[in-house]
Amino acid sequence: MNNRVSSAVGQIAESATLAVDSKAKALKAQGENVIGFGAGEPDFATPPHIVEAAVQACGDTKHHRYSPAGGLPELKKALVEKTIRDSGLELDPGQFLVTNGGKQAVFNTMMSLIDPGDEVILPAPYWTTYPESIRMFGGVAVEVLAGSDQGFRVTVEQLEDARSTRTKALIFVSPSNPTGAVYSKEEIEAIGQWAADNGIWVITDEIYEHLVYGETKHHSMPVLVPEILDRCVVLNGVAKTYAMTGWRVGWMAGPLDVIKAASNMQSHATSNVCNIAQVAATAALSGGLEDVATMRQAFDERRVTIHRMLNDIEGVECLEPEGAFYAFPSLTGLMGRDIAGHKIATTLDLATVVLEEAKVAFVPGEAFGAPGYARFSFALGIEDLVEGIGRIGELVAN
Repeated sequence: MNNRVSSAVGQIAESATLAVDSKAKALKAQGENVIGFGAGEPDFATPPHIVEAAVQACGDTKHHRYSPAGGLPELKKALVEKTIRDSGLELDPGQFLVTNGGKQAVFNTMMSLIDPGDEVILPAPYWTTYPESIRMFGGVAVEVLAGSDQGFRVTVEQLEDARSTRTKALIFVSPSNPTGAVYSKEEIEAIGQWAADNGIWVITDEIYEHLVYGETKHHSMPVLVPEILDRCVVLNGVAKTYAMTGWRVGWMAGPLDVIKAASNMQSHATSNVCNIAQVAATAALSGGLEDVATMRQAFDERRVTIHRMLNDIEGVECLEPEGAFYAFPSLTGLMGRDIAGHKIATTLDLATVVLEEAKVAFVPGEAFGAPGYARFSFALGIEDLVEGIGRIGELVAN
């Protein structure tokens, strides 16, 4: 009997982060006062000069037509200049492929690199889309867990233990979604050299590159370890840095042959990204980083507040996030308790009870390969943040 849905698509789980966000929004629509820590989405408006560029582009008839599938030439030029400015990586325009958001960049990369049976080392906790995109193309995700005891950062020794003759690639994310961890220069150099020595591809996600706090610095692996350049794909996008999640512009950058293959595939799958959004992205990348600095300052205040408030809840332990806009506390101290008449056995149980009883939404750690933890986005207003964490503390205390 034939399956109605292909096995490749049938095995893919719904995005846990979007599912939580959708449930919270549905409750809000019913009149409930729900506070959501689920979606990784800045609460700021897209900066005005970016919006104005898009408005002007709407009136230009050339943008009413198809454009090159790989991206507008002016956006690729801006990407070259931005990448040199922000990370010191020098690439040619032909080494960029503009995609419909960061997620398409992920899927394009997996489709271009992974054959059935190839193993991809995936440090956990991980962003929910990564294992699904690996499985979609027949790859095997080999999870390597780094808990809070090691700052959510994997070691070369762990990676070497996970390596096999079928290892094709490593996914590397710093700053991290979901943990907020940032690898040091020395750690990145060691991991990059290990990958170079073993002929392993590195897929490095740098979408949170500008969201680091205090003395923490972001470093790009192919800059620190140029030996991996021929086996490295860098993923990025405008969504987080410029508050442009809905504009859907991301990119992948890498060796010419991989980018050409991915561009050919995209020409059949989606053709060009919306021209208006590409013009907006060009304005974002060319317009300086002043707006980013303003947003980062606000995120920093929220980061300090949520870290303190979570640790004030008995049974909760939270490392201070160094980057991105997520706190990733351990909730193991709440397991086994009765909360609001419910026996809590897992963080899934806790998330359900907290949403039902306190009207606060967060994503349980199971979605990120880390049971016992949870992700709290602090990309929301400080008042809601304080109210939401306060509700959880009150619920747990009672």
